[in-house]
This record gives sequence, structure tokens and C-alpha cells, in this order.
Amino acid sequence: MAKYDRKEQLKKLHEERKAKTQKKVDEAIRRLIKAQKPINFNSVANESCVTKATLYNNSDIKERIEGLRLQQSKVPTPSQVKREMDDNNKDAIIASLKRRIKKLEEENKQLKEQVKINYGDIYKKI
Repeated sequence: MAKYDRKEQLKKLHEERKAKTQKKVDEAIRRLIKAQKPINFNSVANESCVTKATLYNNSDIKERIEGLRLQQSKVPTPSQVKREMDDNNKDAIIASLKRRIKKLEEENKQLKEQVKINYGDIYKKI
């Protein structure tokens, strides 16, 4: 019978668990990116069913999550883009509306003149 080495067996078991955890975390991060959800320790822990302590204690995983979180924080959200777009376009919209108001006021003035002329013609016929 072969000699049983408890230390080797524990090392092997530990490496297998570590690899499984890494795989779970990688798949969870891929799903979060695909779903365009925020990547942080809470979301990765929930998605991968791995404890946050494990994520913090594994330096490779910790660095990866922190890097992705930082990357996502630099990308503006759709609501931020819309807000900035509104602020930038506000002046252009105001100028456009002022031109439209001026055009409508001019048209209104011309129509009032036309009504006066038509009333005069009707009065002369009576």
C-alpha cells in the first residue's frame, strides 16, 4: 500500500478549492460585465456565492475587482451623459426657441394686418 502523505493531500485540496473559487469569481465578473452591472466586492460576492472575506484575502482577485471598479467609475453613466448633454445643449435650445418665438410674432403681426385689411374691404361692401 502506498504511503499516505497528509500534508500533500491538504495542499492538493487547497489548490483545488482555490482554483474553483477563482473560476467562480471569473465567471461572476464576466456575467456582471455582460449585464452592465457595477463591479464591486458585494456584487461579485453575491454573484459568485463566495464570501467577501475570501475576495479580500485573495490578493489577485482583490486587485482585479479594485481595478474593474476603478475602471467603471471613470466611465460616465447614461444619466450623467444625459445631464451633461442637457447642460451643453441648453443654450442652443434657448436660442432656437427665441428664433421660433420671433418668427411666430412676426407671422402674428402680419395676420393681424391682413385681418384689418379684410375688415376694411367688408365694411366698404356694406
